Amino acid sequence: MSYYFTILSPTDAPLFNIAFGTSKSGGDGIARFRFPDTAQYMNQFIIHSSLDIVEEAQWMNGNLYLKHIDTYPPAQAYISAFLTPSGARFLLLHQPPQLPSSTSSGGGNTGSSSLLGSSFSASALGGGSSGRASSSSIAANPTAPQTEEAVRQFMNEVYENYVKTVMSPFYRVGLEIKSPVFRARVTAAGRKWL
Repeated sequence: MSYYFTILSPTDAPLFNIAFGTSKSGGDGIARFRFPDTAQYMNQFIIHSSLDIVEEAQWMNGNLYLKHIDTYPPAQAYISAFLTPSGARFLLLHQPPQLPSSTSSGGGNTGSSSLLGSSFSASALGGGSSGRASSSSIAANPTAPQTEEAVRQFMNEVYENYVKTVMSPFYRVGLEIKSPVFRARVTAAGRKWL
């Protein structure tokens, strides 16, 4: 699975972003998005297009972690969000690997999801309760409870590191986070949980 993680300020200015791949179930940690030529711009577009849903969901729910909030069917991308008390937003775009037989799931993918992703149909994901639900189920189903828990743990660990970075006397509020230590810790959290 490929991931694109970004931190946005309360004024929607990007503070940090990183793309990485899964390290679980034989992954090499390299992001492989559907549109490799325009992945950087496409990922930013998908993330920013989900901000309206994040802003609606943040007032409906008191939780910091908003789970799966949006989906972008053309790229089969899913967005999860985490809100900080200071108003910064962590958004994680996760895109499952493209199956070799892409025509088998073409008819059922309507992209119907609720605001918080609780009514996403399993048939649209090409999954369900088949015998393949093993340790690779995180990569096979981005809306599975195991995946949601792994994303939540990732967001919590990144939030702890974000607080430490923002509290540094060398960081100015509202500026891009350029710390190589923070980048390494986010990458390590991605390897650990995703």
